[in-house]
Formats: sequence, C-alpha cells, structure tokens
Amino acid sequence: MGLLLLLTSSLLSSYFHAGRVVTAQRAFTIRDITLSIEPSSDVTRDTNVTLRCQAVVSSSGQEPMSREYTIYKDGKTILTKTSSSSEDLLYTLTQARVSNSGKYKCMINIEGKQLTSNTKKLTVTGLSQPILNLNNGVVSEGEETKARCVAPGETGSFFFFFYEDTKEILEIQASSPLAEAKIRLSSVGIHKIHCDYTVLVTPESFKSEGSNTVTVTVKELLIMPVLEIIPPYQIFEGDHLTISCTITNFQLSQGSTHLYLSQGTKLLSTGTSQVNHSMIALAKDPGEFECRLEMGKIVKVDTKTVAVTELFSVPTLTMSPAEVFQKDPMTLTCRSEIYASERLSKEDLTYTLDPYDSHLTQRGSGDFYGRTLPFIFNYTCTAQAKGIVKQSKALTVRPKVAVSIPKISVVGRAVVNQPFKILCQSDSGSLPINYTLLKDVTEVSTISVKFPSQQALFSVTISSPAEIGKFMCEAKNSQRIPPLSRRLNATVIVPLTHPTLTVIPDAADISEGDDLILICGVDGTPPVTFNWYRVGEELPLHTTISNQNHSNYQVPLLSKHHSGTYLCEAINYANKVVRSEPVVVEVRMALWKKALIGGFCLLAVALLVVSLVVCFRSKRVKVDKAEVSVWSKRPPESDAGDDDEESSVESNEPDVEYTEVVHPQQVDSDRAPLRKGTDTVYSELQNSPHGAADHHDYGSVEYAELNKEQPEINHFNPEVNNYHDLPEPVD
Repeated sequence: MGLLLLLTSSLLSSYFHAGRVVTAQRAFTIRDITLSIEPSSDVTRDTNVTLRCQAVVSSSGQEPMSREYTIYKDGKTILTKTSSSSEDLLYTLTQARVSNSGKYKCMINIEGKQLTSNTKKLTVTGLSQPILNLNNGVVSEGEETKARCVAPGETGSFFFFFYEDTKEILEIQASSPLAEAKIRLSSVGIHKIHCDYTVLVTPESFKSEGSNTVTVTVKELLIMPVLEIIPPYQIFEGDHLTISCTITNFQLSQGSTHLYLSQGTKLLSTGTSQVNHSMIALAKDPGEFECRLEMGKIVKVDTKTVAVTELFSVPTLTMSPAEVFQKDPMTLTCRSEIYASERLSKEDLTYTLDPYDSHLTQRGSGDFYGRTLPFIFNYTCTAQAKGIVKQSKALTVRPKVAVSIPKISVVGRAVVNQPFKILCQSDSGSLPINYTLLKDVTEVSTISVKFPSQQALFSVTISSPAEIGKFMCEAKNSQRIPPLSRRLNATVIVPLTHPTLTVIPDAADISEGDDLILICGVDGTPPVTFNWYRVGEELPLHTTISNQNHSNYQVPLLSKHHSGTYLCEAINYANKVVRSEPVVVEVRMALWKKALIGGFCLLAVALLVVSLVVCFRSKRVKVDKAEVSVWSKRPPESDAGDDDEESSVESNEPDVEYTEVVHPQQVDSDRAPLRKGTDTVYSELQNSPHGAADHHDYGSVEYAELNKEQPEINHFNPEVNNYHDLPEPVD
C-alpha cells in the first residue's frame, strides 16, 4: 500500500513539473514588426525591389515557434507564408513595373497573437514606349483598317488610346499589354495614326509616351450626291420649285446606297439612286436644302441655299385711337407695308379680320370700324395674294373704363381746428385717375392714383362745422368732362369748452341729510364722457357717457365727511380733456339739529321768565307791607303843606316810569359764537292813582334787578326777544 502511494506521488510530481516546463516554453511576446523597402521606396522600371518584414519576438523557451507572415498591397493580400525561423521574411519584386507601385504592410501571427507593421509606399516610374502596327497603309474612302498597339513588358490594368492626327478617335480597356481595333478614317487624304496607353494603379494612373506614327492614305470614291433646284435664282413667294437629288457614277457604288432630301430639319423625300420633290416657295421656310448619300459607313452631302423674296410682308394690325373706352368708336387697320411690285399690285392684296363675329364693319381695304367691346378682346388680320396667306400678330384691345362718379368721405373723424383726411374714391375706372379736391369752386389739391392699392387722401383743416359741406371732388381719367361728387356730408366734432360745475342746492345752503347734485355742462359735440372728482382722490367718483352736453352726479344723504372741493372733467371725440373750476362744498348742521337746539334755548328762556315773575311777585308783597318803601320815590313837598292824599288827588295823570328789559340775540349755530351782551328795551309802565310813588320806585328797582340778573344768552330764537307787559304790583 505504501509503495502504491509513493508511485502515485512521483507521477503527479513529474506531471506538474512537466506542465511548468511546457508553460515556460510557450511564454512569448511580439515586441515589434517593421516593413522596409530595398533599395528604396522610389525606383525606376526594371529595378529588383525587396520587401523585408522583420519581427522582434521575445520568448522564454528555446524551441522555435511557428510564425505566419502576411504581406498586403493596397489592402489586398499578396503573400502569406508560415515559418519556424526567426529570420526576416523577404519578398522580391523582380524587374519592378509601374503596376507594382502601391502601399505595402506586413503582419505576423504567432499562436493567435498578431502585430501589423507600419505602411510603406513604393513608387515605380517609367513605362515602355508602345508600338503601333497597321495592316494596310492605303485604303479607299469608307474602308476600315486594323490597328494593333502593344505595351512591351508592362503588367497591370491598361487603357489604350488611338489618335487620328491629334484627335482621339478610339479608347480600349484591356488587362493585357495588347489592344487591337478597326479604324475607319473620316475623310479623303493622308492621315497620321499613333497610340498610347495608361496603367491604372489605384488610386493613381501613369501615362505612357506616344507610340510610333503610321501614315494612312485614304482614296476618294468617284461617287457623289448631286442637288439641283429649278428655278435656280430670282425666286419669289408662290413660285413652283422642282428639287432633285441624284448620284453621279452610280455604277461605281459598292454595296447599297441611300439618298435623303431635306429642307432644314424637315425630311422631304428618300430613295436609293434618285429623289425628286416639288413645292411652293415660301419666305418663312428655311432656304437650306440638303442631298445626303449614305453608302455603308461612307456619308457624302451636297447642299444649296435658296433665297426666296417676299411677295408681301406680314401684315400689321393697328388701332385708332391708341386708347379707347368701353363702347367708344374705334378703327382697326390691317396693312402689309412691303410688297413685290414687279409681281404684285396693292389692289391684289385682300385683308380679312379675325374673328368674324367681332362686330366691326370693313370700310375700304384693310379698314374695320365699330364700337369697342366692354371687355378685353384679341384681334388678328390676314393678308392674301396669289395663294400666299400671312397672318398678323394678335392685337389686344383693352378698353378703358370711364371713371365713375367719385364718392367723398372723411377718414376717421373731422375735428374743428385739427387736420383730418378726406378720401375721394370711384368704384370703377381705369388707372391712372386724377382726383381733385374742391372747396366750393376753388381747387385745393390734385392726386394721381396710378396703382390699385393707392388712395387719394387729402389733408384739410376747418375752423367751423359749416365748412365741411363746401368740399367736393372730381375724378378724371380721360378727356371727357370729369364727374363731380356730392358735397361732403359728415359729422364734425367741435372740441369741448371748459365745463361749468353747478351745485344744487346752493353751496352756501347745504345741510346734513340733503341730496347733493353736481351738474357738469359743456359746449361741444356729444357724446361726451363726464368724470366727477373730489380733490385729493385719484379715481373719479363717477363716470358717465352722455349724448347731451350735460350730465349730473348725485350724492344722497350728505354728512359732514362729504365736505370738500369738487370738480368735473369732460372729453369727446376731439380727444381733448377739459376741466371745470373747483367748487367748495361745506355741509352744515341739519335743520332738525338747529331746531332742537332752539327748543332747548326757548325752554331755558321760559324757565328764566317764570323765575323772574315768581321773584318779582315775592318782592312786591314785601313792599306793600312796608311803611316806607324803598321802591317809591316821593315827589317834592309843596309849599302849601298839603298831605299825601291831597297831592294824590290833585294829580290827574299817572306818572310814567321806564323799565330796562334785556332781549336775547339770535345765535347762528353754524357761525362763530356771538358776543355776549344785552339789548335794552324800555317799556312804559303807568302808575295807578293808588301807590303812585310806589310804582315809580318799582320801576327803578326793576331796572336794577333786571340788569343785575341778566343771564348769558347763547341759543335763542328771534321770537323770544321783547317783553312789553309785566304784571302790575299787588297792593
């Protein structure tokens, strides 16, 4: 058992050792490969050229490796060789030719590893001179000769060229250095023939020098075509021509012959030995005739030119007058200006007008009269004499359209004292049209309209609306009386005057709770756009468009915050904004508030009067009980020493005393507070027979008391002012 294990171990060790050796022998790298051209990349013809392919390979083993070399020319493989040697691969080009020129490279392949060399270009110069041989140096007219061109010692792809004198007559492509061709020379005489060739080396080509020159003589055949025309001269239109085409020495012809008789590009007739043709001479036809003989490859021609004199010229059609309007009379004239008087008289010419249904009547020879059609029409005329017919060119009659009555209108809007445009335009009429603007009978301006897109626009300015009706315009495109438009009828915009702002109610009598109406009125053309503003605010309070010259804006239920300065603006189609003078609106206290304050004042006065009356009566009672009243002023004692009773009896008239009464002044609550004060009113009090002295004194005391206790008056109505009667004192 141990021996078996030892043997197995030895075998495995030998196997792995052998594997390492094989692997080491196959380890290699291709370091470089180069291609060189010896002796040079540029050589001349017949030089031996060697292509050397040298590879540098590094390997770990000693055993040689199989190398596969490939050489390419212009991308195509020209050599593949396998070698075990490390020596360079050599490829020899013996006696190099131009066809060996090209781009070369080589590649090495070792066990799948490849490396390609750089590209080298080989250029071989020099071609051999070609050799030309002809099998016959003398040929008859139309006979062929065989030519043979050889490029000695050359290889490759060839193009051979054959020349007659200096003109190339043939080109042949060949893969060998030999080309043969059959040559037929073009004319009788001595000709020099040579050849050359080109070797094609992609993408270039190399041209050889010229070959030897070979002389060939071509003898003329005594067979010719003959062209004969009768009459030979002084031929006029309408003359009968007889033309013949024949062959001279027809018996000498070789093979079949063909004759062709032609006039210009028109073939008149054909035949084998003779051709005849008859025709009428026309000046418009080409006067060149040809008789052509074809015999195999031989072609011979005889030509003649015939001059044909016109019998009469092509007629011309004219119109008179040169310009016509629809349904105007016109005359068309058809004339041949030139005719051969030796063959023809003027009376021999007849004229007709085409079309026949043109509604024109012939008057005299070639004159046609009638009225112009209302649309564009083409006319032609025909002149005829001795069987010759000639037609004129077409005459297009374009009747002009008389201008229609122009229409006058305003473009945009007419504004007083501002320039605006007036358009004068006719619905129909041939251009050009001259439009003239008139103001009454005076010409303002004239505009000539020459293009359909053009308009007659006049710029004017008026100072009053009445002027707009003075404008008219006329249109003219002929010698006729120009039609006149109606007078201009258009709305004229009068710019606005400065507006007037009216306040209702009056600005001095506006109270809280009232409805304020602001009326803005202007002079000018409506519609008018009105804007009301309150000074200090940018946006308008109200905007309206009115078809009248005034409008209003209402502010209901005024309050104190409605006080301010108001104004209005107005604008119409004149596009000029006008502004009113500002109006100050002051909202005063409401009437009911004034009445309430007045009521309180009346109540206060009433309370004051009641208080005074009560006070007065209480003081009166005290006086009656006193023996000596401070209220009475005794009269002076009389000299007779009468007592009081007697004095009283003797005085029949009562004493008069005056009482000063204070009347409160009316106070305006909306004005500044009035000054404090009193108005003194004197009331006449009569003393009764009883207590006259007391009455007098009462009045004095009342004056003092009333002045002493005068209250401060602020808010009383005018009704509570005077007191005329006071209550009489109580005894």
